[in-house]
Amino acid sequence: MDTSQLLKGVLDLAVLAVLRAEDGYGYDVLRRLRKAGLAEVGDASVYGTLRRLYRAGLLTSYVVPSEEGPHRKYYSLNATGRERLAEAATTWRAFATAMNDLVEAA
Repeated sequence: MDTSQLLKGVLDLAVLAVLRAEDGYGYDVLRRLRKAGLAEVGDASVYGTLRRLYRAGLLTSYVVPSEEGPHRKYYSLNATGRERLAEAATTWRAFATAMNDLVEAA
């Protein structure tokens, strides 16, 4: 199964979930997603998702100076983002249950 296609449908949820625990900048979010087992997630996909979620009003951002290079733009989950995360998590659980039931019956 091509997991990259599955990732496209759940990347928003995954990014929101990662930012629930702790603010992060683009590469940090990417690293945490990969550490969680989403090894095939692409750099451009994560950066694009962060920008889109920010424009949708689900994230706030702030800049932190870095001694190792350019300043880093951190993203954090705001109240609207937390609400969207809760809604998406409910939808995901129902979908995952239905898929598990179908797969187990096969």
